[in-house]
Amino acid sequence: MARFLSNTILKGISRASQSPRIVPASFNHVKLRFSTNIPNDPDSHADFQPNNKAVNESGSCSGINIKELVDKDVKEHPIVIYMKGYPDLPQCGFSALAVRVLKQYNVPLTARNILEYPDLRTGVKAYSNWPTFPQIFIKGEFIGGSDIIMNMHQTGELKEKLQDIAGKEESE
Repeated sequence: MARFLSNTILKGISRASQSPRIVPASFNHVKLRFSTNIPNDPDSHADFQPNNKAVNESGSCSGINIKELVDKDVKEHPIVIYMKGYPDLPQCGFSALAVRVLKQYNVPLTARNILEYPDLRTGVKAYSNWPTFPQIFIKGEFIGGSDIIMNMHQTGELKEKLQDIAGKEESE
C-alpha cells in the first residue's frame, strides 16, 4: 500500500514538473472594504468603538491635547524618543538601533510607545513635521530618526551633544 501511494505521488510530481500548469487567476474582482471606524453602528458595542486617547505621566488616559503633551515631554526631559515599542522591548529595528546608540552614552532616556496611541503617533508627526519613527528630541531640539542618530554617533557629533547630559547624570 505504501509503495502504491509513493509511486502515485512521485508520478504526480514528475508530471507537474514536466508540464507546469499556469492557471490564470485574478483576485481583483473581489473588492472588500474593511473599516474599524463605524460611528453610529447599532450592532456594535461601545467597547469596540475607536477611542482617542492620550497618555499622561502616570500612564493613565486623559483628555489632554497631544501637542501639549509632546511639547511638555520635549521641554521637561533631556532626551525623548517616540518609538515603536519600549527601550527594553523595541518593536521595530530602527527604534532598536536608536535606543542601542543612545544607551551607549549612559544618558537618561524618556520614551513613549506610539503603537499604543494612534493619536500620539499623528500628533508627533505634526509636531516635528517628520513622517517616520523613531523621532528623537535632545534638549528640546528635534534631531531626527535612527539614521541621523547613527550618523551623528559615527562622526562624534552625538557625543558632543550629549556630553553635558551624561555629565549631569554622573555627578548626581
